[in-house]
Amino acid sequence: MVKIATWNVNSIKARLGHVLDWLKAAAPDVVLLQELKGVAENFPLMEIEDAGYAAAVAGQKTYNGVAILSRTPLEDVTIGLPGDDSDSQARYVEAVTRLDGRMVRIASIYLPNGNPVDTEKFTYKLRWMDRLTDHARALLALEEPVVLGGDYNVIPEDGDVWEPDLWRDDALFRMEVRRKFREILNLGYTESYRALHSELGRYSFWDYQGGAWQKDNGLRIDHLLLSPQAADLLVACGIDKSPRDKAKPSDHTPVWCELN
Repeated sequence: MVKIATWNVNSIKARLGHVLDWLKAAAPDVVLLQELKGVAENFPLMEIEDAGYAAAVAGQKTYNGVAILSRTPLEDVTIGLPGDDSDSQARYVEAVTRLDGRMVRIASIYLPNGNPVDTEKFTYKLRWMDRLTDHARALLALEEPVVLGGDYNVIPEDGDVWEPDLWRDDALFRMEVRRKFREILNLGYTESYRALHSELGRYSFWDYQGGAWQKDNGLRIDHLLLSPQAADLLVACGIDKSPRDKAKPSDHTPVWCELN
């Protein structure tokens, strides 16, 4: 059994203790991290390796940043989402690793937020999603297990947000964004959590403001998308809320799946 998780840590420097504690408690085989908020040279590689993980990191000063942590060696590492050589934002890293005797291709994704919607930020988000769709299609042609996990900044359906009507015009919930997310699924990818859980009102993000965590006013925006070869191996998926209840937590919490 192989456990793969995604977690927007909202600063690896600020949340390193929480990450190390969770790695020890949850024992995932692979973890996809987002929003590192630091350059690759400042990533705490020594501490991560001491915990038993190799790392592939795409960093950026102050903003963004993604990483893949793996108990097994990482190969064929790709930094940056293909399709725009001028894009300098650290939002995508991809690698191949051998898990339980099988090669699996894994990517950590930090999709743009896109707000405010009347600015270039929203246009950039839509363009970025188009590039992701193109690359996701190309990965399917490899006919191998692929896991595209991360903070998608996409609320797929009304049941994935605590008060849908308040979010209709937000960049996370605009219909254009939801359609593009479905385009990726329609290529043949499976959204692992929804594949195994039909209940609504299960969230992976709670804002720091307004007592959102205490009131369970959340969003489900962190997703693990599986190619058909990976989806065939899916046996479990869940949201681990325990790190969100710690002192000075990330506003996101880990989402995980298990492949047999």
